[in-house]
Amino acid sequence: MNNNELATKPHYLILDGLRGVAAIIVVTFHLTEPLATGHLDILVNHGYLAVDLFFLLSGFVIGYAYDDRWHKMTVGSFFKRRIERLQPMVVLGMTLGAIGFYFTDSTLWPLIHTVPVWKMLLVMLIGYTILPVPLSLDIRGWEEMHPLNSVGWSLFFEYIANILYAIWIRKFSKTALTILVIVSAIALAHLAITNGDLSGGWTLNVEQVRIGLTRTMYPFFAGLLLSRVAKPTRIKNAFLWCSLLVAIVLYMPRIGGAEHVWMNGIYESVCIIIVFPLIVYLGASGVMQTQRENRICKFLGDISYPLYLVHYPLVYFYVAWISNHKGVTIVQAWPYALLILTGTIILAYAALKWYDEPVRKWLRKKLG
Repeated sequence: MNNNELATKPHYLILDGLRGVAAIIVVTFHLTEPLATGHLDILVNHGYLAVDLFFLLSGFVIGYAYDDRWHKMTVGSFFKRRIERLQPMVVLGMTLGAIGFYFTDSTLWPLIHTVPVWKMLLVMLIGYTILPVPLSLDIRGWEEMHPLNSVGWSLFFEYIANILYAIWIRKFSKTALTILVIVSAIALAHLAITNGDLSGGWTLNVEQVRIGLTRTMYPFFAGLLLSRVAKPTRIKNAFLWCSLLVAIVLYMPRIGGAEHVWMNGIYESVCIIIVFPLIVYLGASGVMQTQRENRICKFLGDISYPLYLVHYPLVYFYVAWISNHKGVTIVQAWPYALLILTGTIILAYAALKWYDEPVRKWLRKKLG
């Protein structure tokens, strides 16, 4: 199968735009996180749920793009396409993290300057594969799977979902897939209500890998099921309303406080199990009404993935600055946060045009 055959389907541009909206909110979440005293009072409290929305969008798009192609496509060609799509930005994101690593030495990470260069380079090379590093290679001290670029953990679980889909779950009937999705939803709700939230998944230990898998299984395969059963209608202003809904969900303050953590768990379960599929359905049903809306969605969709992969190496500098200036308030920090946000958007667009698109084009020729 050549690439032109995959390009014949109409594109869900509004879903691309929503991915961009969610990616920008992820950046604002990471910029407000170090200003909080704990996970209960982060200003963008549910920003991490954008990752669960990414998984659902990914499952929907994968099902839409590939479900009816398997009679002329091999598992190998599927993985080639996924590697071509995902890996170039993974490599750039890890490289940027490596370049900035020693410059983020701070009171928060006092041992960075003691890490030998060979160890940092080893972590970078492993990061290029998106495989997680063991805690023995935790060179930053945050117990991250990818100490040079924290967000790599979600790409690791994205690959797991893609592997499960290609090798096994793509063959599921709608009934079997529905059962899997229901069981996954129960597991997700149980985890959220027990823990009080679904934050986690970025450490290579049993508990955190369980969180990562639970956060991946329901949304990704619910998105796949939605792509098989949904019959999109025609909805006007869908991008506007869906964007507002995404913002409301992700900017919602923590619910229930420390005394009633289960309440927040119920909120997050409802968001992921019910609201996110509704948003994706409405987005898939939306119709573009103006060229301006078309351009906005295309721009947001184009930068969404690069933005996600390049923002955290810059956030490390910001976190180090806050750590070195105890007592920094949101009033003092917001100009720097705005600078980081603007800078990462510009960097993401530059990375898209000068690196990601050319490298993917080259890989397409090499991988056939």
